[in-house]
Amino acid sequence: MAEKMKAQVFYEPNKMTLEEVPVPEVQVDEILVRVKACGICGSDVAYYFGNASLETPTGKGPLILGHEFSGEVVEVGDIPKRLGLFAPGDRVVLDPVQYCNACAVCKRGQVNLCEKKTVLGVSTNGGFAEYCVSNYTGVHKIPDGVSFEQAALTEPLACATYGTQNMQVNTGDFCVVMGPGVIGLMMLQMVRRRGAGTVVVTGSKGDDYRLDVAKKLGADAVFNVNDSASPYYVADLKAKIAEMSSGMFADAVITPTGAVEAMEMALQISGRRARIVYFGLPSDKAVIHVPALASILWDKTIRFSWLAPLVWPTALQALGTGLIDTKPLASHVMGLPDLIDALTKVKNRDDKVMKAVITP
Repeated sequence: MAEKMKAQVFYEPNKMTLEEVPVPEVQVDEILVRVKACGICGSDVAYYFGNASLETPTGKGPLILGHEFSGEVVEVGDIPKRLGLFAPGDRVVLDPVQYCNACAVCKRGQVNLCEKKTVLGVSTNGGFAEYCVSNYTGVHKIPDGVSFEQAALTEPLACATYGTQNMQVNTGDFCVVMGPGVIGLMMLQMVRRRGAGTVVVTGSKGDDYRLDVAKKLGADAVFNVNDSASPYYVADLKAKIAEMSSGMFADAVITPTGAVEAMEMALQISGRRARIVYFGLPSDKAVIHVPALASILWDKTIRFSWLAPLVWPTALQALGTGLIDTKPLASHVMGLPDLIDALTKVKNRDDKVMKAVITP
């Protein structure tokens, strides 16, 4: 095997170079993976353009970004080898959030809240490279019939899985997904598969092509809430939801957006004993105003959803059985040398991009 590999090394905002670096050495509890596909997340865009800090000691690089990736096992460390868990040639996907599995928080099953975790592509080197190492506990086998490009979307799908579980959808529920990005469109499908009777997807300026995809994936209605030139424009979302639900409003609402306006609107359009799940990340100083008395009198539940604890097998099963269709979501496949162009395309939503996937 080669001793060197190509990797995109991020140093600081707007500074990332394609370099030859050493192939990482495999420790006893690790697995070396040849990366086949790595999706670009909104957080990768934020890191590169300086809108968010890494989880490294300095908040900067050098670091290889990329946390949504799949690949092929090349080398297996002593522990997973002794346990017979993986072998070279296995097709796998990586959970980038690698919990310690030993602290008091992890032992309570709250692994997404582990304070000793590392994150591939965020605090340690990730998938925008030809090879990457992972702790063996973060490695999952890809179901037969699922491509590497499809499998690279497992991480956002797992997050969507946990978020929609928190909605506690009942058969026939009226559900609203407030945001038509990749995760929102996964949530749309998840909510539908969980038995929702009516599913509405909302978007804002620039989202019409994504709302088109939402319709194709099964949304009963799509609305653009702030672009009066849109064919999907509605001036009063609350009134529209009331009309569609015969005055009962939504049973469950989820916000795969960090926009405070959407998070507050979720409270306005939700009904009696509704479940509101806040999923997207707002700014660190954002504040949500809750109509306290109205929410109490209607016995609402507000949940927050973070990462994807213990749901990766569920997400992979949904992929493997075809319950969730990710093919319309991986809209652009590009090479490792094109990573900066791909990040720019995603940032500017050029060429109707949904999800850009890098294939090293």
